Amino acid sequence: MEKILITGACGQIGTDLTFELRERYGNDNVVATDIKEPESEMKESGPFEFLDVMDAEKMHSLVKKYNITQIYHLAALLSGTAEKMPLKAWDINMQSLMNVLELGRTEKLNRIFWPSSIAVFGPSTPKQNTPQTCVMDPNTVYGISKLAGERWVQYYYEKYGVDTRSIRYPGLISYKAEPGGGTTDYAVEIFYEAIRKGEYTCFLKEDAALPMQFMPDAIKATIDLMEADSASLSVRSSYNVAGISFKPEEMVAEIKKHMPDLKVDYEPDFRQDIAESWPGSIDDTVAREDWSLKNEYDLERMTKVMLEEIGKKLK
Repeated sequence: MEKILITGACGQIGTDLTFELRERYGNDNVVATDIKEPESEMKESGPFEFLDVMDAEKMHSLVKKYNITQIYHLAALLSGTAEKMPLKAWDINMQSLMNVLELGRTEKLNRIFWPSSIAVFGPSTPKQNTPQTCVMDPNTVYGISKLAGERWVQYYYEKYGVDTRSIRYPGLISYKAEPGGGTTDYAVEIFYEAIRKGEYTCFLKEDAALPMQFMPDAIKATIDLMEADSASLSVRSSYNVAGISFKPEEMVAEIKKHMPDLKVDYEPDFRQDIAESWPGSIDDTVAREDWSLKNEYDLERMTKVMLEEIGKKLK
């Protein structure tokens, strides 16, 4: 039986992934870790440990304590936050990855998952239907660290045989964890503010199209990739994964079908510049061919679920 450790388990991806992995592999076989206090459900459903991912010694001790065979390394500073503290973001995002990769090498872990992002693309990248292999010239700290990380995970696979797997996530939308400082987080914030206040001020322009993915699709894609036969994988840097590409104004129109009195203003901030450097849509043909990637949610279905679930949460 696999024994799994998740870093950043209290974050947007980690929250959903922890519960799904516990359901699949058994509660006791999935160790959630973070630097912050988890919600009671996470702490009560399986093992939880406080872990600063910069503490390589503590991470190593947890791998030994729980006989860990796989690590999902999710802890990172996201795009908007990273621009405010670039040196700290580089340090955390890169050194923590190296700590995990070294554990993969020295402890001969079965598999390591590390998330990349559409932030690896930049101004010279094709904006529409961005291919798996193309020019990548990120101009954000987050994107630079993710591009460097892609090179490192491929290096550890080719040089040391560490079975590394990765997805370039688009913007992720979830009702289980509130936003964490990303450029695409307007697509989560708007639901909370719509229900709380009936109004929202968007930090991107109304026509800033970006690729997004509903969290259930992202979690399924992540686990499907990790469970895929190694021989079927042709990419060891990071796979393109598309989802639903839409503009803020299109999301607003969909929400207004359920909440016609919603008021939305647009006041673009520094994140608009980040968004303009990213693709508007992604070509994920390689992932579909290698491990049968498939998304189930479109904008209409996702919006309905988000409003229902956040409505329950904020009662």
